[in-house]
Amino acid sequence: MGHIVFWALVRLALTITGLWILFYYIDYGTWWVLGIVSIYVVVIHPALIQYDIFKEKSSPIINSTLCSSCFYFDETAVLCTKLDEHPTENYVPCGGLEWEPKN
Repeated sequence: MGHIVFWALVRLALTITGLWILFYYIDYGTWWVLGIVSIYVVVIHPALIQYDIFKEKSSPIINSTLCSSCFYFDETAVLCTKLDEHPTENYVPCGGLEWEPKN
């Protein structure tokens, strides 16, 4: 999930730089409308699409693995917080030896 935030910040920096350059060439009212639309189109919408793809790719891991029922599993990052590793459908970081139930 960090790559989504990183690339959103990169796109935001490039968009702000481009808008700053255009500030001197475009009417002030048009510049604000262009700025709002470009931030949505260039930064927010791609980040939302990437987040949906992330959720779709991680849903099998969250719903059907041993790690998803463990105390150390972080669903937001799909991460084993004890070993700081990302589990997959075919890989359990601890091999099931350090599994602890959530409740």
